[in-house]
Amino acid sequence: MSVYNLPLENSIERLREVRAALLRLHKALLEFERVNYEQFFGRIQSKGEYFQLVVNHDWFSWLRPISQFIVQIDEALSAKEPITVGAANELLSQARQMLRPAQDGRTTLEKRYYRAIQQEPEIALLHADVSQLLASASRPQ
Repeated sequence: MSVYNLPLENSIERLREVRAALLRLHKALLEFERVNYEQFFGRIQSKGEYFQLVVNHDWFSWLRPISQFIVQIDEALSAKEPITVGAANELLSQARQMLRPAQDGRTTLEKRYYRAIQQEPEIALLHADVSQLLASASRPQ
């Protein structure tokens, strides 16, 4: 392995680590919203109903950008053409932009993400994990 391959391999590895952390965070956020949804609307009767709610109901709409972003990472990592350092770093930058919780945020994602972090300790820990990975990905090697 040459020295010239290290930055690309490091970028791809960091992207894979961020993807795995995002999946854990996304799963916890979905569960958080499922519990809140059921408190408001009643028990979800099946996995199929839950899936349809996640895909179609406004209650879960703020999570769709995260779902779509994970798919975007998957497509980049599995593309026939190898991902470039620039593309990997751009995806890492997009993750940093997306995962900015804010009580008075401009987007529903920022506001609801902030609320989830405040209300659920597991989500706060997972957010910290993702944030740490993203911070380390922005530092030069």
